[in-house]
Amino acid sequence: MPKVTFYINGKATEVETEAGKTVLQIALDNAIPVEHACGGNGFCTTCLCKIKSGGENLGDRNDKEENMGITEENERLGCQAVVNGDVELEVVES
Repeated sequence: MPKVTFYINGKATEVETEAGKTVLQIALDNAIPVEHACGGNGFCTTCLCKIKSGGENLGDRNDKEENMGITEENERLGCQAVVNGDVELEVVES
């Protein structure tokens, strides 16, 4: 099972999850606070995350992310980034 480590305000929280879920869904399933003003539909950037490691274990960036201007290699929208393996990320506060 993949492990996802969330860093929020310098505090790390590691959870195990099944592959194929988005970062946002994993956070919500584990009561980890991640903003998602558009309901996880990829129309805002409130769930923006900076990838610390394991970016290769996320699904490919999609059109919704690119349309929102998320093009940096280490940035992803939590609602669109699908986890396929271990990843560490920092939740960006809006």
